[in-house]
Amino acid sequence: MTEQITTWLTDMDGVLVHEESALPGAAEFIATLRQKQVPFQILTNNSIFTPRDLAARLRVSGIEVEEASIWTSALATATFLADQIPGGSAYVIGEAGLTTALYERGYTLTDTDPDYVVLGETRTYSFSAITRAIRLVAAGARFIATNPDVTGPSAEGPLPATGSVAAMITAATGRKPYFVGKPNPVMIRTAMNRIEAHSEHTAMIGDRMDTDIVAGMEAGLRTYLVLTGSTKRADVEGYPFQPSEVHDGIADLIGLL
Repeated sequence: MTEQITTWLTDMDGVLVHEESALPGAAEFIATLRQKQVPFQILTNNSIFTPRDLAARLRVSGIEVEEASIWTSALATATFLADQIPGGSAYVIGEAGLTTALYERGYTLTDTDPDYVVLGETRTYSFSAITRAIRLVAAGARFIATNPDVTGPSAEGPLPATGSVAAMITAATGRKPYFVGKPNPVMIRTAMNRIEAHSEHTAMIGDRMDTDIVAGMEAGLRTYLVLTGSTKRADVEGYPFQPSEVHDGIADLIGLL
């Protein structure tokens, strides 16, 4: 017998929105969760934006959601570091989503003898900032990255993302980062903690087998793959793990709420 799902986690890009447009059923799915007061979190590996930024982006697409319902890899990273070394220091490559999250958790941002080098996503990676990061990691700073995605989308095509720059720093130092975002189940667990969710009653919706579905599976959740993003139906069988169910899009899941 399948346990009843009482809390939901869902990826954002490829599940709820594509670029600036809501995907079919996304607004209705979130509206139904809110109407029925079902606890949920929207997860994203994008560390550029704050929850306020992302809530505004979703609102423009027609999806009404509160800031508190959005959980980013930047927030998960800040939470993880605050647990590891409370009140620590970090040299950060990233944008407002990451720097604000760390600041709000009591971290000092510095380029002098930091506890951590924290690599996030940015629209324009600076060669001088990467060089500084390499030197600090080589000198002993702990190396953290928000997420392992090697590329990100843009109107012109793929852009190098956190995973690509992390690989450059690793090649120069021999030190690999600890990635906090998906597919690390740490991101799933910290999101669940926010809504006091239990794994046996929580589901994860995602469009990527290699991040969303594997993270949900490793956290013990029921997993729903939707085919409105990165993964195509023909790709699924090639993975050594499988989602609980595969659906054409999130509209198919409204009936489960």
